[in-house]
Amino acid sequence: MKSSKTVSRSGRFASHPSANVALFTESISFDWRLWRHDIAGSIAHAMMLQHVGLLTRKECRDITNGLEGIARDIEAGKLQWKLELEDVHMNIEAELTRRVPAGAKLHTARSRNDQVALDMRMWLRDEILSLCGELRGLQRSLIELGGRNADVVIPGYTHLQRAQPVYFAHHLLAYAEMFDRDWERLHDCFARANVCPLGSGAIAGSTLPIDREFVAKQLGFVDAKGRPRVTQNSMDGVSDRDFVLEFAAAAALIAVHLSRLAEDVVLWASAEFHYIRIDDEYTTGSSLMPQKKNPDIAELARGKSGRVIGNLMALLTLLKGLPMTYNRDLQEDKERLFDTTDTVRATVNIVAAMLRHTAVNAGACARAAGDPALLATDLADHLVLKGMPFRKAHHVVGAVVLLAEQLGKPLDTLTLAELRSADKSFGQDALQVFDLKKSLAGRRLTGAPGTSEVRKQLAHWRKRLGR
Repeated sequence: MKSSKTVSRSGRFASHPSANVALFTESISFDWRLWRHDIAGSIAHAMMLQHVGLLTRKECRDITNGLEGIARDIEAGKLQWKLELEDVHMNIEAELTRRVPAGAKLHTARSRNDQVALDMRMWLRDEILSLCGELRGLQRSLIELGGRNADVVIPGYTHLQRAQPVYFAHHLLAYAEMFDRDWERLHDCFARANVCPLGSGAIAGSTLPIDREFVAKQLGFVDAKGRPRVTQNSMDGVSDRDFVLEFAAAAALIAVHLSRLAEDVVLWASAEFHYIRIDDEYTTGSSLMPQKKNPDIAELARGKSGRVIGNLMALLTLLKGLPMTYNRDLQEDKERLFDTTDTVRATVNIVAAMLRHTAVNAGACARAAGDPALLATDLADHLVLKGMPFRKAHHVVGAVVLLAEQLGKPLDTLTLAELRSADKSFGQDALQVFDLKKSLAGRRLTGAPGTSEVRKQLAHWRKRLGR
C-alpha cells in the first residue's frame, strides 16, 4: 500500500503538503461525526455501481463487508483517525482500500464534493428528526406544568408592567405555539435537505452510466409517494448549503424562543415575583452568599441563544461571496452546523427537564393577580357596553386610575360617588366589574385567556402531543 499521504494527493503534485499546511487544512478533527452517513452513502454508491455494471457482484459484496467492518471498528473505538488524510471521507476510503483491493474502485464517478454534500444532508436529516421529537418533549413539559396549575392566575405583562390577568397556563401555551411553529419550520427544512446530490461529481456529473435515482432510493431521498428526489443542477448540487443555512436559521429562532422562555423563568423565580420554585437539582448556589439559589439553567439557555445566532451569521458571511461551485471555504460550515445542532438540542432537553422539576407558588400568583388595576380595561369595556366610544372610555378610566392613586386607594375600593366624579355614566353595576373570576370567564374568544378557552386549549395540546 502507498503511504497515507499519497492516498489523499493526486499525481499532479511532486511533493506532499507541509506539516503546517496539513494541520491548517484538516477537518477530520470535527467531520469524523459524519462517518455513519459516509459509510451508508458509500455502500449505496457501491450497490449502484454494481447495478450499472461498473462493479462485479463480488466486488460490491467485498466493499460492503469492508465498510461494515470499518463501521464496527469505529463504534468500538478501534479505528485511529489520521490527520494526514484530511477528512472522514479519505480516512474511510484509505482504510477500506487497505482491507479490500476492490475498495480502489469505490470512488468511481464520485467526488468528495458531492460526497460531503450527501453526508451532510443525511446527517442533518437525522438531527432534524431528533430535534423535532425533542421539541415535542419540551411542549409536553409546558402543557403538563400548565395543566397541573390550570386554576392559577397571574398578571400578564406588556413593557414588563402589569397589564391584564391571564391564566398561568395561557402564558405557557404561548410558548407551546412558538415551539410548534419551530417544529413546522424544521419539517420544511427537512424537505429541502432531503434531496440527493450524489452523482453531481466535482462539478459536471460523470460520463459513466451511473443511476442517480437508484442511489437516492437506497438512501431514502424520496417524496411522499416514494419517488426519488435528486438535485437538478450539478453545480448547485455540490455548492448548495441553503439547507444548512435554513436549519441554522430555524435553530436560531428556536434559541430565541428558548431565551424568551428562560427570561420569564428567571423573573418568575426571583424573590420579587416568587411565582415558581425550581427544584434544587436544577439550580446552583453562590460561592460567597449562602442564601442564593440561582436559576443557572435558564440563564445559560438565555445565553446560548447568542451562540446559535452567531453561528447563523457566520454561515451567511461564509457563503455570501463564494463563486460557483465548490470552494474550500465550505469546509468551515461543519463546525458551525455541528455546534448549532448540539447547542439547540441540549438546551431544548435541559429546559424541558427543568420545567418538569418546577412548582408554582399559587399564593404569590394569586396575590399578584389580585391587583384590581389589572381590570381597568374591563371597566372601560363596561362603559363601551353602555354606548360610550372606546377612546372616551379609555380617557375616563385613566382619570379614575389617577384619582385612586391620588386617594391612595385600590381601584376596586372607590365609591360610586368617586367613580361618578370622573364621569356620570358610572352606575352601581360598575363596582361589579372587579371580579377576577367573572372577568376571566367572560373571555370566550378563540385564543383568549378565558377559563373555558384555556381548558379547551390544554385538552387540544394533550391530544396533539399524545398525553
